[in-house]
Amino acid sequence: MTSPNLNDARNVADSRVTLARVMEVMDANNLGNVHGGVILRAVDTTGGTCAARHCGGPAVTAFMDEMAFLEPVRLSDILITKASVNWTGNTSLEVGVRVEAQRSGSVDHIHVGSAYLVFVAIDVDGRPMKVDPVLAQTPDEQRRFKEAQLRRESRLSLRRRIEELRNEA
Repeated sequence: MTSPNLNDARNVADSRVTLARVMEVMDANNLGNVHGGVILRAVDTTGGTCAARHCGGPAVTAFMDEMAFLEPVRLSDILITKASVNWTGNTSLEVGVRVEAQRSGSVDHIHVGSAYLVFVAIDVDGRPMKVDPVLAQTPDEQRRFKEAQLRRESRLSLRRRIEELRNEA
């Protein structure tokens, strides 16, 4: 395997994305809390936009790590999703998305969840294409890069173990 060309590397900050939207009646259940699926869609949209920015073109969702809902998002809250590239491989990249809520009448943001998504860059024919490496410069970016590598190793190991188990049957 060849080393990535750092001349093609992109800074994390260059593809960061923040999206915000007021939660409306159609987003909420009868209790006034926003449906989890609405939040997941916002996470996927923000992560996909970040991935596309980094790749310079379309990227499709390949995997989403678990999403824990730490606090409810309520009707009239502003849902804020923030995404940045954590890691890049050959044709895939991991994007971390932080989800916050700003309550009506408040300036404070509440952390309501986080997720990690893997996207695959695709060319005009819909086939995977090479991704430019991400340049993790700050200590926080370097930590996220290393954590993303651990998540990738874990996903691949789990996939192998499941395949082995299925082949035994």
